Amino acid sequence: MGNLGMEHGNITVYLCGLIELYSRPKKLGVTCDSSTAFNLKSGNKLSPDISFVSKDRLLGLKRLPKGYFQGSPDLAVEVISPNNTFEELHQKIVEYFENGCRLVWVINPDEKSILVYHKPEPDKLLQLTDNLDGEDILPGFTLAVADLFIEWNF
Repeated sequence: MGNLGMEHGNITVYLCGLIELYSRPKKLGVTCDSSTAFNLKSGNKLSPDISFVSKDRLLGLKRLPKGYFQGSPDLAVEVISPNNTFEELHQKIVEYFENGCRLVWVINPDEKSILVYHKPEPDKLLQLTDNLDGEDILPGFTLAVADLFIEWNF
């Protein structure tokens, strides 16, 4: 995948930072950015825009693997960009769940919405008045959807 736009990068770094700052002090697991690839059963290597791996899948490690993680993250986040097709996004989501993923958030900056998945079909559509919930992967984590899509006024 090539370079992405500024809006995509800012939404990603903001949410990634919030997840890391929430999860690290509680020792819930590890947050990674889009440069981290996950090695899947199919042989594909996928890199969600944001990924979170729960501590129970890292038990016994003193240091994270230098190589690819085997399997999907527990939480995968994809931020839709203009070059994404629905088919390729759906295929990624299917593979995430086939490889142990438990939660996927698909963020749509144009529609200012988030689709929440617990299986390859979305369960919920969150809009500006809703809150994103970390569920059992990030217990207690919530974020107002509107906070991801602020209007800039410098």
